[in-house]
Amino acid sequence: MRAVVVNEPGGPEALEVVDVPVPQPGPGEVLIRVVSAGVNRADVLQRQGHYDPPEGATSVLGLECAGEVVAVGENVGEQEIGSQVCALLSGGGYAEYVAVPIGQIAPLPEGVDVVTAGGLMETCATVWSNVFMIGRLQPGETLLVHGGSSGIGTMAIQLAAAFGAQVVTTVGSPGKAEFCRELGADLVIDYRREDFVEVMRRAGVRADVILDIIGAKYLARNIAALATSGRLVVIGLQGGVKGELNLGALLAKRAAVTATSLRARPAGEKTTIVQQMTGQVWPLIADEIVRPIVHATMPLEDVARAHRILEESSHRGKLILTLDGEDGAPSLGA
Repeated sequence: MRAVVVNEPGGPEALEVVDVPVPQPGPGEVLIRVVSAGVNRADVLQRQGHYDPPEGATSVLGLECAGEVVAVGENVGEQEIGSQVCALLSGGGYAEYVAVPIGQIAPLPEGVDVVTAGGLMETCATVWSNVFMIGRLQPGETLLVHGGSSGIGTMAIQLAAAFGAQVVTTVGSPGKAEFCRELGADLVIDYRREDFVEVMRRAGVRADVILDIIGAKYLARNIAALATSGRLVVIGLQGGVKGELNLGALLAKRAAVTATSLRARPAGEKTTIVQQMTGQVWPLIADEIVRPIVHATMPLEDVARAHRILEESSHRGKLILTLDGEDGAPSLGA
């Protein structure tokens, strides 16, 4: 089968489409014939050599996909075969087939096609687990999400608004600002021209929860932007890994800082996240209260172009890789 790997860390040109054996589903796993796979910042970090797969996981890139169940391992019912699903992965999404624990798959939300669904699971699970499970965002509270036009950002804005929260976000252009307002953001700040802490101060707004993809560069300002009893959840390190934390400011606000990742969590935790997330988010998607935002789809062979677009931050929403249909896929014995 075709799959994307990185033999030597580097730029987008380091991504290689190669032939590898089709994985076999182990106990409690299903084998998915992949139709589409989402592209995420974590994939870029892995390509650069900064984010190794968890022990025992495949080195093939890709943390989410959608497709058809074509085989099952022990302790999985045969009735699963033939169902269309989307999946949360530890790796392996950039390939024609991937094996995944059954607890990390979900049916497609009503009204969502299988290509669009390829960019749902990592995005929705990240937002749900960090904003609502860890951040405990409540109706009437305020969420600050950095990078509002990204895949994570567009979903966080919509979900927070759907659950009755006020949303503040940062973006890098006027066009992206207007786009985020259309998605439900109440206050949009151009980080290239404005200091988000100062803009929020003038507006009389403090964040109860902050979803941060920047890390060290924003650490002090994030603490300044928090409300009393606020929760800062760091999920990315685009602005560096080492920052100075004023514990006095943290104590004065009785605030909390959590740094977390989804990929390395045990399968049981991922199953719980998927169950809670699909129970709460899928009905909102079915009712068109929340919608997946797709910037572009492109074939697997254009994976380097997808990574370049992600690094340029010129996108709005998700980038999705597509794979051949049934006629182009290898047999399971290949």
